Amino acid sequence: MKLRTKLLICSTLTALPSVGWSGLDLEFLARVPADPGSSRFDIAAAEIVDYHAPTKRLFVTHDGGEDNPGVIDIIDISDPSNPALLTPILLDAYLEDAKPTSVAVNPNAARNEIAVAVRAPSLPGHVLFFDTSGVFLRDVQVGVEPDKVGYSPNGRYLVVANEAESVDKTGGPGSADDGEGSISIIDVTRPVKKFAPTVRTADFTAFNAMRDDLVAAGVRIHPDAISVAQDLEPEYFTFSTNSLTAWVTLQENNAIAEIDLLRAKVTAILPLGYKDHSLAGNGLDPSNQDNAENDDPKIANWPVFGIYQPDTIESYRAKGKTYLVTANEGDTRDNFDQARVNSLDLDPDVFPNDDIQDNDQLGRLNVSTIDGLNANGEHEALYAFGARSFSIWTTGGNLVYDSGDDFEQITAALLPGEFNSNNTANDSFDSRSDDKGPEPEGLTLGTFAGKTYAFIGLERIGGIMVYDITNPTAPSFCNYVTTRDFSGDPEDGTAGDLAPEGMLVIPANKSPNGEDLLVVAHEVSGTVGIFQINIAP
Repeated sequence: MKLRTKLLICSTLTALPSVGWSGLDLEFLARVPADPGSSRFDIAAAEIVDYHAPTKRLFVTHDGGEDNPGVIDIIDISDPSNPALLTPILLDAYLEDAKPTSVAVNPNAARNEIAVAVRAPSLPGHVLFFDTSGVFLRDVQVGVEPDKVGYSPNGRYLVVANEAESVDKTGGPGSADDGEGSISIIDVTRPVKKFAPTVRTADFTAFNAMRDDLVAAGVRIHPDAISVAQDLEPEYFTFSTNSLTAWVTLQENNAIAEIDLLRAKVTAILPLGYKDHSLAGNGLDPSNQDNAENDDPKIANWPVFGIYQPDTIESYRAKGKTYLVTANEGDTRDNFDQARVNSLDLDPDVFPNDDIQDNDQLGRLNVSTIDGLNANGEHEALYAFGARSFSIWTTGGNLVYDSGDDFEQITAALLPGEFNSNNTANDSFDSRSDDKGPEPEGLTLGTFAGKTYAFIGLERIGGIMVYDITNPTAPSFCNYVTTRDFSGDPEDGTAGDLAPEGMLVIPANKSPNGEDLLVVAHEVSGTVGIFQINIAP
């Protein structure tokens, strides 16, 4: 059974070591549930996770699937190596057809409170508050399709990113059912059980008149969008250490929004630019039909730009400055802005070689239909979704570091027969090369022995990449650990952990066993993996 793969000490990636290990290790402790089976397979049965230290409990979103109510799973990890599922919170009892998208635990331990963002068939969205025993406290209305929910470090605010995607997924940009993205800021300084909290909204309407300037700067606004506010889709956020500012990923728009929490105002929209896959160290495998043998992935440089489009974002302080860290997953607007290169009209002056549209070259790669067009409607540049990497940025949106093609190079070296696999089926070698590759999505940070580490989850092939990011301009690769079993059957629950998404570091001073832990929710397998973080002396 392939449960883990180890690499050597943190180092710049010039050569991949094949045996041994030192530095930082992830020791697999337990999986919950141990044998999930088809009842949890591919229904987002474990997507986002948070932890309450006093009760030693994890709270995990569980969609329930099409025919079952959404719930919050509660897991007792008093013994992290032997966790136990407790009675879940059934959300349908408090809001009909409610499906959870995110969960957060109040950092004020004495408050004993969790918040659950839920989507429901009717607009707008809601946040349901419970105590840590699952007792309902309050229902608060927020914006359209809330996605991420989280408490500020000081516990004063509960912030909600309202993504506002097209509700029925058929109209696309410009349709009447495509709501306006926004950020809800809920004042939770007083107990929500006794006092109805104040909800303020930071919206993007002030940027509607700036549409042309935003597009010129590199913010992706769909040409058919009714307005800027309608097209912007907040995905995830992180806070400044003083709880005054939040930075929100606008994934489809390839930008980050800066939010003033005191004024509940969007103060800036920061375009992220593009990654040049033609440069050394920025290669990719763009085809699932390039005749690659199962032990010979085809990673190379190509005339393609990667649209960073981060999902998860985190922040940390280094050398007296705040830096933003992103997992560059990539995303389309429900395929309304996507096509394969073999279906496009290319500018013959830029792409004189017709072979480039062959399926064993760039023909199969999914790219944007709204970027890189010349005056004749031909593509003079190709823009692929996501950057297959993680990045570090200044708070002004300037790129400090990108991991280049590390993720594909590492997985190709360690798991060549499973390279760019899909997350719902084994024996799926190379099947995601044409569409975002390993697809980094989840991300969390932790500080141990005076060093800061980034843990990045690869949604498709699975596993966790670990980097030392203490120096934001020169991170070093540490480890890649996977608990996926490529010999098992994903639907039967014998393939281990699939599609890491929500990730959480529990520091030793709050951990039930006194050791640093990493907890990872896996969306496709419906499992939660618990790891102990071991640092070599």
